[in-house]
Amino acid sequence: MMLSRLWLTGYRGYELNVYQDKDPKLAVIKYSLKNTLRIYLEDGLEWLITGAQLGVEQWGVEVAAELKEDFPGFKIAIMLPFAEFGKQWNEHNQQKLQQILTKADFTGNVSQHPYQNPSQLKNYQTFMSEHTDGALMVYDPEYPGKPQYDYDFLKQKSERETDYPLRLIDFYELQDQAEQLSEAQHADDDWQ
Repeated sequence: MMLSRLWLTGYRGYELNVYQDKDPKLAVIKYSLKNTLRIYLEDGLEWLITGAQLGVEQWGVEVAAELKEDFPGFKIAIMLPFAEFGKQWNEHNQQKLQQILTKADFTGNVSQHPYQNPSQLKNYQTFMSEHTDGALMVYDPEYPGKPQYDYDFLKQKSERETDYPLRLIDFYELQDQAEQLSEAQHADDDWQ
């Protein structure tokens, strides 16, 4: 099934114990995201639409920006759930947010007000699902975390609307990707 607009979300960095850009787990996650997004792009994906949470969403933007070299028509939209998103973050994370926003072709806020109540997050889920054709999550239902709310929402949507697929990259798949990445790196070492 061809998707033109894909919603990407998943774990926050701290939920995966990833705190450094050089963490080997991050290399595996990015490798997996790149491989998965490449398949979508070869099938006609035009837009990656995501938020800017620290973790999978920001890493996905970084990977998508790299893929634009091979797929020049590919675009990135970052939709923030509310105005002043990230304002309470520390300075380093606020700088990362600003860097990530510069990689997007389009940015916007779903709510024009700063955070007021959880209904803004519900509205965000609805907005994201109505403006995409499917979703990709780095998430494993056996290990719930903050993305469980998005997972439950998307699982119900994909069950109601069979033309809205939800694809998960779970820990089993990440383990497989880690082995592939390791083999690829060893093959590169053998050539040098």
